[in-house]
Amino acid sequence: MMKAENGKAVKIHYKGTLKDGSVFDSSEGRDPLQFVIGAKMVIPGFDNAVNGMEKGETKTVTLPVEEAYGAINADLMKEVPRDQLPKEPEPQVGMQLMMQTPQGAFPVKIAKVADDKVTLDLNHPLAGKELTFEITLEDVMDEMDAPKGGCGSGGCGSGGCGDGGCQGKCSEGGCGSHTKEKEDKGECCKEEHSHGEEKKEESEPTEEAKEA
Repeated sequence: MMKAENGKAVKIHYKGTLKDGSVFDSSEGRDPLQFVIGAKMVIPGFDNAVNGMEKGETKTVTLPVEEAYGAINADLMKEVPRDQLPKEPEPQVGMQLMMQTPQGAFPVKIAKVADDKVTLDLNHPLAGKELTFEITLEDVMDEMDAPKGGCGSGGCGSGGCGDGGCQGKCSEGGCGSHTKEKEDKGECCKEEHSHGEEKKEESEPTEEAKEA
């Protein structure tokens, strides 16, 4: 029986749920997610969960916060002058905006609104959350198949666990082709899809920011 182990490429199908049972991501209707065990292509807990599985096996694992996207980082709470945001719609707590950078746009959430300033939360949307995955190991290979779309581990829309990286939206992904480490660096699937080496807290929202 073929077994997943460090250095082996794998194809998996998965469904990710939160504590309340809501599904935040799934490979249903897409090609299997591909990645190499131990290559830091996925979040640590997901990598560890697949390592040691046998082809055809299905398992369910719950990842603690530290093995998923980590705790909420207070340093990624950024205060900006309210007049730097679009005048409409009126900013409200929980609203998502698109923050513009020279490398592209990514979503941020409004955490607090005051008369003259707004606090933006630049943390990954899944930071601070315990994640449960149902995982089925479809195949074990010596190397990954050539990507169909040139983005992430399986091409755009084919197993990026949220497809976030393909549109330059690191913050929208789940377990797949970008990791918390890449998120902290502002990187997506690979360099050509990078948000650059600037840290998110150094970016400024512009008038092009819009409600997500």
